Amino acid sequence: MIKKTPERFINDKIQGLWQMVGNTAMIAVWYRYKNNAEQRILVKVEHSNLTGSIKDRMALYILQKAYGQGKIKPGYTIVEATSGNTGISFAAIGKALGHKVKIFMPDWMSRERIEMIRSYGAEIRLVSKEEGGFKGSIQMAEMLQHDERVFLPRQFANQYNVEAHKETTGREIGHQLLLMNTKPNAFIAGVGTGGTVMGVGKFLSALYPEIQIHPLEPAESPTLTTGHKVGNHRIQGISDEFIPPIVDLKSLNKVVQVNDGDAILMAQRLGKELGLAVGISSGANFLGAVKIQQELGLKSVVVTVFPDRNGKYLSTDLFKAEPVRDGYITPQVKLLNYQVLNKV
Repeated sequence: MIKKTPERFINDKIQGLWQMVGNTAMIAVWYRYKNNAEQRILVKVEHSNLTGSIKDRMALYILQKAYGQGKIKPGYTIVEATSGNTGISFAAIGKALGHKVKIFMPDWMSRERIEMIRSYGAEIRLVSKEEGGFKGSIQMAEMLQHDERVFLPRQFANQYNVEAHKETTGREIGHQLLLMNTKPNAFIAGVGTGGTVMGVGKFLSALYPEIQIHPLEPAESPTLTTGHKVGNHRIQGISDEFIPPIVDLKSLNKVVQVNDGDAILMAQRLGKELGLAVGISSGANFLGAVKIQQELGLKSVVVTVFPDRNGKYLSTDLFKAEPVRDGYITPQVKLLNYQVLNKV
């Protein structure tokens, strides 16, 4: 048997991991809004990825590029600041590639996210609000940049984050739309790092120049609109206290806002009524898509993503009774059914 070089071993391992990341299904979720005619939202469902979230795409792509450029080598430690899903992805994929992983994360993230990171053997440093919260997490990670055996993915500033979603998520969505002979009018996604909305937006805009690309944020914490941290919200994974460097708001259409309680109610209903076990950001994305579709017309084609499943939110308000408040649109949405359309 021919002995593989370390480089060949890593390359084969990365290619193998791509068999468990990406190539996810697209579904059509049918609904009625205010008793109007039936409409559908097209959704890329991401919880079939390796760790159950869309962040696996970005983590694997960044590590693949880093290995190709010699920025990471066997024995290096991966160090990243995260609000949860990205940390889980780097913990799992980093361990699969033989790396130690250290994660800095605000201490108010869900208990499930913390324990999942630990379950992959990663070291985790929880950062309190007094220590700087999310910005403090990034600063602590950056303090390790001078160690030559440390690799920092820097998800918020790394253009390979955008490229990952352009070349995988966006390309898959584009291919699936072509198979359906369907022209999209809009794509919308919540902004955490911004990689999804920027990357998918770039690919779909090249195919469909007229398409609108909308970023989404919590109404309670409109960071994209104000340009700085304001308020608090419960949609973990988006609106992380600042506008990420990779987000170019000038290249996007208007920012859509969704209340966190509304997002929780919709995520709950997607599970209870359709059997779609999704996280809070999925509920937000769906509501944002509904809002845009009402503006564009009954027959418009709006695409979004369900970034993860609900298992990372067991200790959060997603699994508690959520009151309906004035201005929420979930009570005006009647979920009807969903149809699996295709994989790539």
